[in-house]
Amino acid sequence: MKLNKEELEILNSIKNEDWRSISHLEESKEEYASIASYTLKKEKRINIRLSSRDLNELKRKAVNEGIPYQTYVSSILHKFINGRLIEKTS
Repeated sequence: MKLNKEELEILNSIKNEDWRSISHLEESKEEYASIASYTLKKEKRINIRLSSRDLNELKRKAVNEGIPYQTYVSSILHKFINGRLIEKTS
């Protein structure tokens, strides 16, 4: 079986014993589930105007990602706000 770069890194990290067990697994799972639930909670609606061209391009890219275009737009905004989507400078 041939592994890609990411899979090889994970395999090597396991062999190097970089992974540690969590002492309070159930508490940690509940904490992270709560954080994820809060992060994914959508409680506000916005309306914006886009050009047809931009909307079509967003829809095309969302299809390539396999998600609805509104989810795709929300994801882009979320990543940008949290500093994980950086503006490209020319």
